[in-house]
Amino acid sequence: MLGALCEGPTRIMHCLDSDDVNRSRAAMEALGVSVRKEAGALVVEGRGLRGLRAPAAPLQMGNSGTTTRLLLGILAGCPFEATLVGDASLSHRPMRRVTEPLEKMGAAIQGAQGSDRLPLRIQGGALRGIRHSLPVPSAQVKSALLLAGCFAQGPTTVVESAPTRDHTERMLSFLGARIDCKGREITLEPGSPLQGRALEVPGDFSSAAFFLVAAAILPGSSLTVQRVGLNPTRTGLLEVLR
Repeated sequence: MLGALCEGPTRIMHCLDSDDVNRSRAAMEALGVSVRKEAGALVVEGRGLRGLRAPAAPLQMGNSGTTTRLLLGILAGCPFEATLVGDASLSHRPMRRVTEPLEKMGAAIQGAQGSDRLPLRIQGGALRGIRHSLPVPSAQVKSALLLAGCFAQGPTTVVESAPTRDHTERMLSFLGARIDCKGREITLEPGSPLQGRALEVPGDFSSAAFFLVAAAILPGSSLTVQRVGLNPTRTGLLEVLR
């Protein structure tokens, strides 16, 4: 998604081949973004912040709540209408925690029969930056608001009640966004174009955790895990095992 908003190509090594990731890829392709496989990598041809186009059909989210919430943040800033649909399970999950602040920023969002559930129809366009305190810690809601903030007039500040994963803040900064993290306040200043870069996705610590615990409980065992991300917002298990 971030690669789609960049200027120039983003080359992604070791991208996970999963349903959630493929839902995100298909959604970006439906918005006019070229994504191709090349020498073991995914290459996303960025269209810039103003380059996405209206989809010809509803965007299929499957069971991916991450795709849904982050994509809502992007669509909030796009001057066209789009509809997000999901499977039976995803369609029962409430989305108000992300739709409410996006509406405060200026997006128009309508859920099924007036609810906050999928299918969701969103009309994006002119957004204004807001200051929003998250009543419940959520990296997905935080990410959606920061993505919307890239399109907004004025800064967008998200205040967390507890620290959550900071992958989006790190990626936005890496790609050129002006983002300031002070304690539990994250502020994004719009206006800086994102620049496509080469990325290598590290192994997932949560997946590695099962093997770490298995080794820890087997007397005399030794295990070395390589190329796994050690973002401090994800590695609490290491302290527990120590």
